[in-house]
Amino acid sequence: MKDRFQTSKVLAVSFSHLIHDVYGSFLAPLLPLLVGKLGITLSMAGLLDSVRNSPSLFNAGFGLLIDRTKLKYFLVATPAVTTIVMSLIGTAPNYIVAVVMIFIMGISSSLFHIPAPVLIRRVSADKIGTGMSFYMVAGEISRTLGPLIITGAVSLWGLEGTWRLIPFGLASSIVLAYILRDYRDDGTHDIRRTAKHRERFSGVFVRLLSSIGVYLFFITSLKVALTLYLPAYLMARGESLVTASLMLSTLQFSGAVGTLLAGSISDKIGRKPILFISGIMSPALMWLFMISGDSFRIPLLSALGFFMFTSNPIILALLQGADHPSPSFVNGLYLTIVFIVRSSLVFLIGLNIEHIGFEITYRISAILAVGALPAIYFIPDYRKKTAFSHQQNQP
Repeated sequence: MKDRFQTSKVLAVSFSHLIHDVYGSFLAPLLPLLVGKLGITLSMAGLLDSVRNSPSLFNAGFGLLIDRTKLKYFLVATPAVTTIVMSLIGTAPNYIVAVVMIFIMGISSSLFHIPAPVLIRRVSADKIGTGMSFYMVAGEISRTLGPLIITGAVSLWGLEGTWRLIPFGLASSIVLAYILRDYRDDGTHDIRRTAKHRERFSGVFVRLLSSIGVYLFFITSLKVALTLYLPAYLMARGESLVTASLMLSTLQFSGAVGTLLAGSISDKIGRKPILFISGIMSPALMWLFMISGDSFRIPLLSALGFFMFTSNPIILALLQGADHPSPSFVNGLYLTIVFIVRSSLVFLIGLNIEHIGFEITYRISAILAVGALPAIYFIPDYRKKTAFSHQQNQP
């Protein structure tokens, strides 16, 4: 790892993240059109989203594979694969072909998101938080741009004409390959370190990942309620669809700002202080949002989005800052935990809304989020000295 922040590589990987996730977000806007074209039910269409996410269960195995190879090849190839598959999804002749295409895209997505933070860490020197902020904000922006791009493409060329978007995604892979041409990664160094130091590192690693897992459970209850179900909550309170969509966009935009700033601030004051501030402010602002009048909702949502999403780059910086000898494996485990926690909470929160209503469910989510604070105390912060390098210096 070089001792300086390599701006061009950080920005190139972040931009590839943006492009990859723009194409990856095409599915939701296309679902109604695929229902009509393929003659399928809404439940069958919804199953496509589950198929897309199913490779997340194998993220740890993917991580071990990536640790044994050259990770930059995955970063270069996967945006191209996702671009081609999602640009051609409208041409699928039947449901089975669509399922296979979406499954391939899900694998491609996993093989991009596992090694990307590892490379960001390696080219960010002592500014890991800053690098992770650039990387994560690209993903936040993509969720806004993707639906707009695919909707415009379908309007211009029709469902089967979106193949014209392929060159733009391929160009990003070519640019990334050029910028990473001098990046050296033999794919075996970390494995040797794993074999030599696994026993000494395991206790620290278990503490890190388990405490982050507990933190994620409590804080994700708030995030799911305020992202996936926010429009429905606002419409149940009498707002129009346009107003509800505007408020969701406000939340996401302020979240992107918080994501961008959080990492660089954490490089100066530490990771855990940012998590504590986020853990205190998020449920407090959530509660104020629920009891506030109409005139305060947008300012409160702006503040809530800013603080709630600051944890995203911080968690990645903590995981990669620990300098585990198999960093892609670590990130794969983390993404698997995220997938399981979020999928479970999406179901549970939806079930609660059906049985006890939005208001009580939102209050429960705000209360649960406070449970993230004790978990933060047990999260090791290796901002100054990584766990692994510290252990290497022990006699």
